[in-house]
Amino acid sequence: MSRFKLTLEYDGTPFSGWQRQEDGIPTVQGMLEEAFADFLGEPTTIWGSGRTDAGVHAKEQVAHVDIEKSYAPFAIQGALNKRLHDVPISILKVEEVSDDFHARFSTTSRAYEYKIINRRAPLALEKNRAWWVIPPLSLEAMNEGAAYLIGHHDFTSFRDSQCQAASPFKTLDVLKVEQKGDLIVIKAKALSFLHRQVRNMVGTLKLVGEGVWPPEKVKEILEACDRRAAGPTAPPEGLYLSEIKYD
Repeated sequence: MSRFKLTLEYDGTPFSGWQRQEDGIPTVQGMLEEAFADFLGEPTTIWGSGRTDAGVHAKEQVAHVDIEKSYAPFAIQGALNKRLHDVPISILKVEEVSDDFHARFSTTSRAYEYKIINRRAPLALEKNRAWWVIPPLSLEAMNEGAAYLIGHHDFTSFRDSQCQAASPFKTLDVLKVEQKGDLIVIKAKALSFLHRQVRNMVGTLKLVGEGVWPPEKVKEILEACDRRAAGPTAPPEGLYLSEIKYD
């Protein structure tokens, strides 16, 4: 039995998220397992570094799989990409790893990027790949508000009601807002995140950027420990899982 680490990217638009569903709805995990089943001639379970919601993309998702037969990594990569050519999933790299590697539990950090296109003209090339926001956003105000969220906090105000995490406490290592032309990118990094935490933080920072709330309002929202105090959940199409780190 050999264990292989898969690094992949995908456009989340046609998928109901990462996690396999029993009703036949297309998911990334489901598509990968179908491709492996066709390649190996038997069912196989894929373990991902984490789930992404419907419509969320990945620049770098990581998964692992155990295979009884002996294959070279490049052969697995080629076989999967051949079987996935009709769907927006690409296997970027396949590596043989030790048995103690686990795509989820061996992770040391996860990073996300959220893309906003801030302009009056509607999106053509970036449709389904960014959040279109018309009112001008203040980069300075958004970064000032983001600073209140960095560190170890109770993130209940930014936690989805369906979140299954045992605790609302998380340590946010990075939260910064960058801009180039009409593209605004919000970058977040932590060991792990609550369900929809990034999208909920982005929804709040967007209101700060518009001037609806002052930056210091973010501190009040955080301390309220109440999801109703924060801004709306940003739409999924702007969110990208951008990097997974391991020792």
